[in-house]
Amino acid sequence: MLRIFEKKLIEEFKDRKSFSRDELFDFFRGFEPNLKEGTFGCRIYTLKQNNIIKPLKRGVYAISYKSTYEPTISPELDKLSKKISNRYEDIKYCLWSTDWLNTFSQHQSNTRILIFDVEKDFVESVYYYLKDNFNYDIFLNPDANAINYYISESKSPVVVKRLITRSPVEEITIRKDKIFVPMLEKILVDVFADSKLFYFYQGSELRHIFENAVKYYAINFTSLFSYARRRGKEKEIKSYMMNNLSDLLKEIIND
Repeated sequence: MLRIFEKKLIEEFKDRKSFSRDELFDFFRGFEPNLKEGTFGCRIYTLKQNNIIKPLKRGVYAISYKSTYEPTISPELDKLSKKISNRYEDIKYCLWSTDWLNTFSQHQSNTRILIFDVEKDFVESVYYYLKDNFNYDIFLNPDANAINYYISESKSPVVVKRLITRSPVEEITIRKDKIFVPMLEKILVDVFADSKLFYFYQGSELRHIFENAVKYYAINFTSLFSYARRRGKEKEIKSYMMNNLSDLLKEIIND
């Protein structure tokens, strides 16, 4: 597709919160009256690949003026990932640290938890491996009592949980090493859904996290709501976002 079309498209829709697939089709038909549906599908694919537009939900797009969230991978996370990958070949997992949330929160929390989501067949095995080989306080699917009495007092807690199927996870390469981390959509849903575990990021802090994530970073709402649905939290998180976020989200959340 010619770059001139991309520039005209940005100019046409840059002040719009969102636009539909039909509106995008009409835009192209203004330049190519005989444009076929199949060719239009290729146009959309190219626009997404070139980071010109981003999908908000099925058939709804916005201009991609926001950056993609890229977390900082600490040597500690890199080491843990490498050990697990070497010990368990082709295991499905994702690993992250709650101090990533300080990017979005109003106040910087001194509490830090490493979260290790592992496919269900390896959860207990990974738990015992970490417990035997690392100098951390390791917790397996902690309940409210464990969170209140042990995790909250620990200086180096690691929580091992089951990785929900089709979770939004991405692969990052660090010095030729691969590490799998949750995408921002998964982090937001997990912090919302696991309020007891992420107790230090609730209330006004949770609202700031969601507001800043939506304001400064590209969010795939289809992916976010799909994951929330698998966690049984789709209605709740949609209601929360409608009540606490800007009018930008109303046409995205309402089907």
